Parts: sequence; structure tokens; C-alpha cells
Amino acid sequence: MNSLMDFQLLLPPRVHFGWGARKDLGHLTATVGHRICLIAGSRALQKSTLWEEMTTNLKEHQVEVVSQVEIHREPTVEDVDETVREITGRKPFPDCVLAIGGGAAIDLGKAASAMLTNSKGRSVREFLEGVGTGAQLEEAPLPLVAVPTTSGTGTEATKNAVISVSEPACKKSLRSEQMVPRVVVVDPELTVSLPQSTTATSGMDALTQLIESYTSCRANVFTQSLCLDGLRDGFSSLEVAYRDGQNREARTAMSYAALLSGMALANSGLGMAHGVAAALGAVCGISHGLACAVMLPVAMRSNRKVALSRYAHIGRTVLPDVTGTDDEVTDALIKRVDSLLAELSISTRLRDYGVREDQLPEIAIGSRGNSLSGNPRPIETEELQKILEKCW
Repeated sequence: MNSLMDFQLLLPPRVHFGWGARKDLGHLTATVGHRICLIAGSRALQKSTLWEEMTTNLKEHQVEVVSQVEIHREPTVEDVDETVREITGRKPFPDCVLAIGGGAAIDLGKAASAMLTNSKGRSVREFLEGVGTGAQLEEAPLPLVAVPTTSGTGTEATKNAVISVSEPACKKSLRSEQMVPRVVVVDPELTVSLPQSTTATSGMDALTQLIESYTSCRANVFTQSLCLDGLRDGFSSLEVAYRDGQNREARTAMSYAALLSGMALANSGLGMAHGVAAALGAVCGISHGLACAVMLPVAMRSNRKVALSRYAHIGRTVLPDVTGTDDEVTDALIKRVDSLLAELSISTRLRDYGVREDQLPEIAIGSRGNSLSGNPRPIETEELQKILEKCW
């Protein structure tokens, strides 16, 4: 039997997607709670009329913000623990968490919603994969409403929150099927104020997730169809959104690609680029989307032999005018990735981002984790270090 036809699915129970979808935020939030903890990420959005519109809409539906926390970086163990202490110390206690922002805000929202009902005075570190004590979520998290303001991580559709750990320097996940957001509101209009650099790196995160999910050793027919759908216009839309942030069609296409990438990775996993990206972020402080962008062509070249037919299938979707053998189409696809990175002014040399050569062994070791386990072929630490040396 074809293993691609053997799968289970985990998806958010309610997704509202579309330009202006934020106008239903109050009604949708009220279906799961009326006393919310608001996790806010985007400073620019908070200064806009769109933010005022959303908060007014919440009030009109009798949804009260009983506490608010801001996050402007990828969340750390300390950020989660402090958020839980701050919210727990206030009354009334929230019955819902609303996260509005990029991946950092939504990840903090997911972690806070879980820890508010499960920490019992313990640090979130105890619950993290690989570095924790094995503590498990025993109580249902508070329901979470996720409103992404970037088109990248897809965390609005996944069951995990990525948390940075200082000792040892790494990124680990708090993971549970109960952490999938209850309601997801994707309004591409919320992304129009993103700066070019964030548009580029968050967009490359989404495209990397779509490519890695398609080629993952855990991929299935459903996730692969999502990936191809997101990739069909993803490359060209990212270029347009980068040049013209106000372009409605491009912003909508990228928000759609990001949502599909989250749904795909939640059900099929990722690969080498994301595994290394986590270590680059933890060891060198490189933002996640940028690290994914740098590592995507490296991972594709490293996996080419075993994933050739899958890359060719992607290539024929992304580049419908390209014909030839699987080798020729794959060549064209990798060349397209290279040209896109050049268009986005993203270097593919690790040294250009402050990575030191003596850090490569630590990065190789730190890359081992859930993402790397989805790679289409096993990559041992020694080989991974050699790959990193070539792109240093």
C-alpha cells in the first residue's frame, strides 16, 4: 500500500481567511471566551487604525481585555514564565488567550494558554522536548484565538510553540494536540505594513516549510497537495509583496501560503533547513525566517539525490514553462530559489551573518531535533558539519 495514502490530520477547528477578516474578530472570539489575555506583537499595528478597529470590535461583542502582554522577539523560557506569573497574579482570570502578531506572539500565546492551566508553579522548561523533566500537560489549555500579522511561520495552524532556551543554547518545542488554536483569523490586510526585510524573511520561512513538508519522509497526499497549492504562486507573490507591500493579491497569496505551510508541517514535519535554522537562531541569534532562507538551497542540494522526483514535481508546479527531465527541472527549481534570494538581498553565506567558523560544530550538534528527523534522508552530525563548512 502507498504510505502517502495512510495519514491522520490535525487542523484548527475554525479558520476565517480573507481580506478584512479581522472585522469578525469580536464575534469569533466571543465563541470561546469573554475575558481575554491579549498577547500583542506588532508595534506598528498597535499604532494603526486597524488595531483600534479590532479592539473596538472586541468591546462591541462584550469581550474584555483583562490583561495584555507584549512580545517583540522569539519567546524565551523566561518570557513564558514571566507572562504566566503576571497573568496569574491578576483578577479576573482570563478564560481565553488572543494572540495578535507574528510567530513570536502566537507562540507565546500558545505557551501561555497551556501553562496558565498546567504550570502549578513550574517553569515551562520542565515541559519542553529534549531539555525538560518530562512534565506533560494534564489540563486543557485555555482556548486560543490566533491572528497572524506576518506571512511566515504558519504557527497559527500547528500544535507546538517554539521556545528559546539559554542553557544549553537551543530552541525546543512545547507540544500538544490541545495547543492547536481554537480559532484562526487570517487577514492579509494586517501584513501590508510589514517592512521589506520582514516580508522577505517571513515569506521565505513559508516557502521553505512548503518545500520541506512536501519532501519530508512523513509527507502524505493531503499535505503534499497543500504544499503545491501554496507554492504555485508563492515565489512570484513574494517578489511582488517585497517590491510593493500594498499589493493586495500578493499579500493574500503569501498569507494563504503561510497558512497552508503550517497545516502541512503540522501533519508531515519538515527537514534539514529548519533543523539547522533552529540551531542558528539559538547559537548565533539569527532570525528564524532568515536562517531558513539561507539554508533552503543548501538543504535542497544535499537532499537532491533522494528527493529528485519530488523536487521535479515542485518545479513543474512553480515553473510550468520549464520542460525536461527530473534533473533538468530540479536544476531550474534550485536556480529559481537562488534568484529569489538574490532578489530579496539575502546572502547564502553564513559568515555574512556573523557566524564564526568555530561555532559550526555546535550548530551541527544543535540541529538534531524534530525538524531534522523529517528530512528525506538521514544526515549524521559529521556530514552536517561538513555541509555547514561549505556554506560558511
